[in-house]
Amino acid sequence: MNDESTFISHLVELRARLVRAFTVIVLGFLPCAYFARDLYTILAQPLLEKLPLGGQMIATAVATPFFIPMQVALMTAFVVTLPHTLYQVWAFVAPGLYSHEKRLFLPLVFASSLLFFLGMAFAYFAALPLVFEFIIFFAPDGVAVMTDIGEYLSFVLTMFLTFGIAFEVPVFVVVLARTGAISLTKLKEVRAYVLVGAFVIGAIFTPPDVISQFLLAVPLYLLYELGIFLAGLTNKPAGADLDKPLVDNAHKPAAKEKDF
Repeated sequence: MNDESTFISHLVELRARLVRAFTVIVLGFLPCAYFARDLYTILAQPLLEKLPLGGQMIATAVATPFFIPMQVALMTAFVVTLPHTLYQVWAFVAPGLYSHEKRLFLPLVFASSLLFFLGMAFAYFAALPLVFEFIIFFAPDGVAVMTDIGEYLSFVLTMFLTFGIAFEVPVFVVVLARTGAISLTKLKEVRAYVLVGAFVIGAIFTPPDVISQFLLAVPLYLLYELGIFLAGLTNKPAGADLDKPLVDNAHKPAAKEKDF
């Protein structure tokens, strides 16, 4: 088979995988759309619980009451069907991976997905309630806190994305150590810089309050330490030095194995 035929076959395979993933997301969206209002209420609960008695959220645009819950339904469908989407990604790239790359890729995909969900859960159950309580506490007398539902969704999605990515730190650390890009010793030496960087990231990507900054910076640094610990476990072949890359003969091309 020539290179052009191989390229076309890969495009056909990619198209098939994308169609399957998109179809499942659409099928997942249909029941989520039916419960769109309830889903938004659940999403807004961290703020609704902190509003003063009689406080409520508002919609400032004509179509906002319809489109915002639909966006939440679509986001929920994407999250629920994410395992199937990741499987389609795995099924597409797996034939081109070496056996040792397959053994590394699949656990990393599972771990990164789990950590991202944990980051979202931490933001929802821990960070958002404290942030809203802090913000509403400092609202001046006579100011009614009535957040637009579209602005709230944008804020919450930003927090979800920020904490979700922050919780990926152990995966990044393990990948750096496993590939030999950075030695375990160097990862330990830069702890102080990582701590400072965590607070800088917390100040940039969270609302301008100290609580939000600490809620992101402290877990970020602790997850870095967890990554170092896991890298020490996974990077320790029998009788080998932890600081030595797993592949000593990285300059030698490895023969590609075919999986049937």
